[in-house]
Amino acid sequence: MTTRRLPRATPESLGVDPAAIRRLAETLDGIRDVHSLMVVRHGHVVAEGWWHPFRRDEQHVMFSVSKTFTATAVGIAVAEGLLEVDDRVVDLLPDDAPPDPSDNLAAMRVRDLLTMASGHGTDTMNFTLRNLGRPGARWARDILAAPVTYEPGTRFVYNTGATYLLSAILHRLTGERILDYLTPRLLKPLGIAGATWEQDPQGIDVGGYGLAITTEDLAAFGQLLLQRGEWEGHRLVPAEWVDAMSAAQVDNGPHDWVDWQRGYGYQVWRCRGEAYRADGAFGQFAVIWPEHDAVAVLTSGTAETNLELEAVFDVLADAFGEVPDGGDSAGGESLVLEPLAVHVPDGAPTAPIEGFVVGSRFVLDPEHDGAEGDRRASPFPLHSVAIHRVRGGGGDGDAIDLAWTREHGGPEHLVRCGVGHWVHGTADIDGEGVPMAGAAAWSDDSTLRLRVLRLGTPFALEVTLGFGGDGEGRWVEVAVDQNVSFGPTELVRATGRGGPDA
Repeated sequence: MTTRRLPRATPESLGVDPAAIRRLAETLDGIRDVHSLMVVRHGHVVAEGWWHPFRRDEQHVMFSVSKTFTATAVGIAVAEGLLEVDDRVVDLLPDDAPPDPSDNLAAMRVRDLLTMASGHGTDTMNFTLRNLGRPGARWARDILAAPVTYEPGTRFVYNTGATYLLSAILHRLTGERILDYLTPRLLKPLGIAGATWEQDPQGIDVGGYGLAITTEDLAAFGQLLLQRGEWEGHRLVPAEWVDAMSAAQVDNGPHDWVDWQRGYGYQVWRCRGEAYRADGAFGQFAVIWPEHDAVAVLTSGTAETNLELEAVFDVLADAFGEVPDGGDSAGGESLVLEPLAVHVPDGAPTAPIEGFVVGSRFVLDPEHDGAEGDRRASPFPLHSVAIHRVRGGGGDGDAIDLAWTREHGGPEHLVRCGVGHWVHGTADIDGEGVPMAGAAAWSDDSTLRLRVLRLGTPFALEVTLGFGGDGEGRWVEVAVDQNVSFGPTELVRATGRGGPDA
């Protein structure tokens, strides 16, 4: 089912150069793992595209774009009289504040949380991540127990824990999670349905990350901000709040990347000119560009997020002109950018060694000092791997099934990889069917490369299997890497031996 809520128009009808849009798509295609692009002008989608196997109606995790939604919820709550930006945090979270707060903690205001100037010297979410599995853990209590190094309001330190505190405050004041609070006030009017948001053990939305919505949902939200909180004649967010969100409230420089040192608002990053953005890890962006009455939205899985933003600003800077004839002549359909596809592994569809190793299960040598516990503690535990050729099992052609176990006697996990093309499927991970897409190719006579995308997220696994052996035995060298990560990207380096009965 295709859901379209924003009106469409041809780029030409709204004074946008379609050649520039195509150049932008081409530039983004050179940045590995861009997933979607949507450009809106004068309230109409003028260009849109999804890199196969990602799909239009598929929700995508937004990471810190969630922060901008949280700040918007705070603005609505302020307008409803539930709190003020100068309220003290310890007064709003009395059950979680220490009984004898430091002077800096006592001075911390809602405004300081919104501007990432809480006084903390580091991201306080680190305090909660150490205690995620602890029974009875209270994230707000952990964060408020962290040292407040600086006087609040004096120093920018990017701090996801500060956004979580905003969510916890709203949860306490409203008696409901942010997602439920925003649904009638913001999400439903914008046509955003089915959004999800990660929660802490107490059922509080994480606030600083965890929201999952579609590309068009994000574009609608960006358009709402561009319209200063008004939607279809209704005031959803106070205009003065959107102005405060998008203003440079604190200095966030210096930084090597130009658009990361233009000032920070209420959970919003300032960009060059008068543009600003909601910004999520690995390339989730809603760029609001008032100068051109435009919004550009991206979802991605890249560490080169600065190159994405540079492409948007550099390529589109001269793309916007006057509407033809000076009137409202929007019409026609948007420019659909196709064909676009996430890059598949390069190589041949088969290799001479394939017939020798297909069907063999390779049990991997224990990692490190040989202790089985070390393997289970690795970022991607593997006990064994196997591959199977599936004739005509890839939609457009053959496929290779990658099968693995995580521990001796454990269940087998399997994902299908199209040979030279993407194949949609699911993998059973921890008892849950996770949407995946896979592609594979032989990069040389003995090396199989597979890419496995976890759909709706930025994450992809790069699996390299180097096979060898003879009639006396078979062996494999395994490397598993992740394209982007908050931790290590090198997940597995192991060798294994096997055969049909291994």
